[in-house]
Amino acid sequence: MTVQPEIKAFFDQETFTLCYVVHDPDTLAAAIIDSVLDYNPKAARISTASAECVLEYVAARGLNVAWILETHVHADHLTAAPYLQEKLGARTGIGSHVGEVQQTFKSIFHAEESFATDGSQFDHLFDDGETFSIGGLEVRVLHTPGHTPACVTYIIGAAAFVGDTLFAPDYGTARCDFPGGDAKQLYQTIQTLFQLPETTDFFLCHDYMPDGRAVLWKTPLADQRAHNIHIHDGISETEFIAMRTARDKTLEAPALILPAVQVNMRGGHLPPPEVNGITYLKIPVNTL
Repeated sequence: MTVQPEIKAFFDQETFTLCYVVHDPDTLAAAIIDSVLDYNPKAARISTASAECVLEYVAARGLNVAWILETHVHADHLTAAPYLQEKLGARTGIGSHVGEVQQTFKSIFHAEESFATDGSQFDHLFDDGETFSIGGLEVRVLHTPGHTPACVTYIIGAAAFVGDTLFAPDYGTARCDFPGGDAKQLYQTIQTLFQLPETTDFFLCHDYMPDGRAVLWKTPLADQRAHNIHIHDGISETEFIAMRTARDKTLEAPALILPAVQVNMRGGHLPPPEVNGITYLKIPVNTL
């Protein structure tokens, strides 16, 4: 019988982000997925309250964190991966297509020449279909592009951590207008996810609580196929692309996209300090 993970969700109200601690109940081996580093854009100050909540849970449960995983290079929050790695000693991982995102944004942010675009800021790059273990849990990685070229889904037992690919059924699907995004790819990705076993639950990276409902952090695959407002069964690829393209033209950029991407493309590390010892984040004007 397949071992099923125990899952704890942490919701960050400021960025509407869901971070997960996933562990094997037998061995207490664990992974942290899509962590959050607190960032105050008005003062350009970083803090670690959200990460400390995760660390307190890990310590209270006696977990041994083996992996700190990203579903993609986030545009709406900064990852706490380096801070958590310093405290826990775990390995970091992301999809193997991350170099495509790094190449694009190295140019946009005019990063230093030495900034590598081969994903080497992460300890491991996962290929499509690759499997690995967290204690007795088997994890399968799917390349799920569309929102970004490098998005992946981690499938652990009956749980699929889908990043931004899907939101709750009453909120729909990810935007595709960031550099490298592609609505056709997103449609095809979601059709692949819809072919997972019917017992699969999708664990979301964000929830925006439309109409003031409570936070929803997981949804059954069947609910997505039946009720997702953008891509339920019966929606054709042509219809989806037209809807997604039109909707994306109405959306503002995420509030933290500029600091988030230039930090997250570095695996969560800040750019190197200038000669005065101060680290700067850049604001490209009239570019995104």
